[in-house]
Amino acid sequence: MDIKTERKINDWLSGNYDDAAKNEIRQLQKNDPAQLEDAFYKDLEFGTGGLRGLMGVGTNRMNKYTVGMATQGYANYLNKSFQEVKVAIAHDVRNNSRKFAEIAANIFAANGITVYLFEAIRPTPELSFAIRSLGCQGGLVITASHNPKEYNGYKAYWKDGGQLVPPHDKNVITEVEKIKSLDDVKWSGNENNIHLIGKDTDDAYLQMVKTLSVNPDACIEQQDLKIVYTPIHGTGIMLVPKALAAFGFRNVHVVKEQETPDGNFPTVIYPNPEEKETMSIGLQKAKELDADILLGTDPDADRVGVGVKDNHGNWVLLNGNQTALLVFNYIIEARKNKGVAKPNDMVVKTIVTTDLIDVIAAKSNISCYNVLTGFKWIAELIREKEARPDDSVGRGKENYVVGGEESFGLMIGDQVRDKDSVSAVAIICEMAAVEKNKGRTLFEKLMDLYVQHGFYYEKLISLTKKGMNGSKEIADMMQGYRDNPPTEIAGSKVKELLDYQTQQKKNLVTGETQKIDLPKSNVLQFLMEDGTKISARPSGTEPKIKFYFSVNAPLNNVGDFDKTQKMLDEKIDNIIESMNLK
Repeated sequence: MDIKTERKINDWLSGNYDDAAKNEIRQLQKNDPAQLEDAFYKDLEFGTGGLRGLMGVGTNRMNKYTVGMATQGYANYLNKSFQEVKVAIAHDVRNNSRKFAEIAANIFAANGITVYLFEAIRPTPELSFAIRSLGCQGGLVITASHNPKEYNGYKAYWKDGGQLVPPHDKNVITEVEKIKSLDDVKWSGNENNIHLIGKDTDDAYLQMVKTLSVNPDACIEQQDLKIVYTPIHGTGIMLVPKALAAFGFRNVHVVKEQETPDGNFPTVIYPNPEEKETMSIGLQKAKELDADILLGTDPDADRVGVGVKDNHGNWVLLNGNQTALLVFNYIIEARKNKGVAKPNDMVVKTIVTTDLIDVIAAKSNISCYNVLTGFKWIAELIREKEARPDDSVGRGKENYVVGGEESFGLMIGDQVRDKDSVSAVAIICEMAAVEKNKGRTLFEKLMDLYVQHGFYYEKLISLTKKGMNGSKEIADMMQGYRDNPPTEIAGSKVKELLDYQTQQKKNLVTGETQKIDLPKSNVLQFLMEDGTKISARPSGTEPKIKFYFSVNAPLNNVGDFDKTQKMLDEKIDNIIESMNLK
């Protein structure tokens, strides 16, 4: 253990920290010195989205002290930026989430800021909505999203309801870094600045969600659509059933084993609807009931997983790209069929989300924008486009209708500026109702899109690099790709390298370069001659590096689906082997 780490530990033992923290340190000194070192060897970084980490004692952990110091820095920046400041605060079901939310509320209040604190657990998207509807200048939600139970997090928002983006993200970080001690934090005072909110905001939010319906008649006609829903012990239980009822659905079955909010997530290891194991109880329930559709939301209800029957009648989980494809296509198609589409409609996706959405948007004469990973960039683009003056030919103000990303996030309409599984669940069920009116399933609709536009097949793998050396290993891997990009992968030539860190697109054959007009981000993309796209991106919230693979091939008819999928799956496996990523 280095001297700096030892000094930080001693500071906690001798400083104005509570006895529980000091006792925990002494226990770790005795029983687990390696864990103690990990808890103090660095400070938990307040990144561009806030904090996320393991809960526990130490500077590298989520605890009341790291939360308090982060909040003081954020409060300082808000007070420097606005004359009068209001913030909204929400939290998920995780252990300590309520405590952290109340600590933050007290600190904001002590700094002269008006606080609207949700009375109990609420979905993250409602927090974004509340910021906008209550005229707040900022906000935060205490959540670690889909991470395991040992984690918690702190996501900071700006006045538009989106997470912090430049210049505010860096400016807040600067203010947070100025907070060097507990004595710099105003822990209490002006408690009368704190106002509890709940039902009124719920009602306003649900009314907004109801306005997103494009085919309300289909929902009424299929009001008995058999829906199975699991909140996975999270906040979705507060609003998802109500949203489905508002759309007219009357046959909703909540998975009882996962209905009760519980920060220990007793039925799952990872409370993530992307995981088949997590959705297994829901899948079994859907099978038993012969349901039409299965839906699951993560602890803070911003992500949604979808289960449907495939072409063989077996229950399967759609991946995030497939769900996004269906929803994007539905919104575009339904708005056109209903005569409500506008010439300046636009859709937004991230650079690692299926390119089939770009293809469909282009064929529908809809502008499709690609942004960096993270819904804050979608929110920023909406803000940029809606601020433009309107004009007669649609080159000015643009009308956002739907956005999404491959990691199970969707945002329908512009009244929320973060991913929103509550509205997504309602719209997905409406989409299923429309197809059922035609005697068809969502899987059949997906097949149609593949036959019509090409079969785009995607896969994601994550390599975990834990501990003090993990971040260095990931950094070295990315630098290796930058310095020596592969010229060939699995027998196909690499045509272009897109480096979002240097904001350069380079043709590896001619050496020509083009500027990438997006903010800097540590992402690399390899575009290959056969249409394959490979993206590499270190996670911003976990010790992982993620690789996204996208391959495609024509699908002549639905009968060829299984064969074509197997071929594309094998192609990705060959790429993974070729890049030594197993």
